[in-house]
Amino acid sequence: MRNEGASFVKKLRMIGEAVIFRHTVFSLPMAATAILLESGGFPPLDKVILILIAAVAGRNAANALNRVIDADIDTKNPRTATRHLPQGRLSKKTLLIFTLVLAAIVIAAAAMLNFLCVLLLPVAGILIGGYSFSKRFTWLCHYWLGLAVAIAPMGAFIGLSGQFAFRYFILAGVQTLWVAGFDILYALLDIDFDRSEGLHSIPARFGKKGARVFAILSHLGAMLGLFLLPWFWPLAPWYYIAAGLAAALIISEHIVALGKSDRHIKIASYTINEIVPILILAGTIAGVYL
Repeated sequence: MRNEGASFVKKLRMIGEAVIFRHTVFSLPMAATAILLESGGFPPLDKVILILIAAVAGRNAANALNRVIDADIDTKNPRTATRHLPQGRLSKKTLLIFTLVLAAIVIAAAAMLNFLCVLLLPVAGILIGGYSFSKRFTWLCHYWLGLAVAIAPMGAFIGLSGQFAFRYFILAGVQTLWVAGFDILYALLDIDFDRSEGLHSIPARFGKKGARVFAILSHLGAMLGLFLLPWFWPLAPWYYIAAGLAAALIISEHIVALGKSDRHIKIASYTINEIVPILILAGTIAGVYL
């Protein structure tokens, strides 16, 4: 019995590694930010719990599904060949079961929030499931990914209010452009592989210089959106300090990404961006409560 328990924990740990659980930080703080903005800092606790559970479950279900769909590509790519599925440390069946369990959690949470959340589940499914196939037919795959991740703040808004509002698209747009921008930079690592395999990406289509231009323009749009948020929700000036720091980090990643090694790209794409949403959430907390 003890061995079975240890084996189960080990498998869960490997699943967490495979889906890169810590990267939930790219979506969860933005969902929390949406909750604070729309509720004025005083959201119903039951809805907060349901929204955050759905955000965590949805993000990790999406990444598990992506690993399954991209297993053959990951096996061919030297950069990803050491991942859990290519190495046989996890099976597709295990990740599919994990995906289905988390998807069921998302559906249940949506049903307990409101009818509009349930009605929009197919849209979320298309965005999440379709992303993994998008690199096979369009270089806009980075923006598809951004839209899929933006489900977190948009879902949080709708989960609270049960309706659409124009202002919701500001934060969702920030999320979309921010994620797309750093994903474009990350795709620089695979430019030669993508071209050789006929896969689509902005670096593969427009080259390294063109990709950097797309990434810069995307991040400029995201930064503009950040500074527009107080136009739609009352936020104290403290928010601008955090937004400025987040913008400075976003700018710094483009400088770091100019480095010649893969390590520079990884730091620019992921390490730096793990801090950005935390700063945005901290600024929103300060802007709402101080």
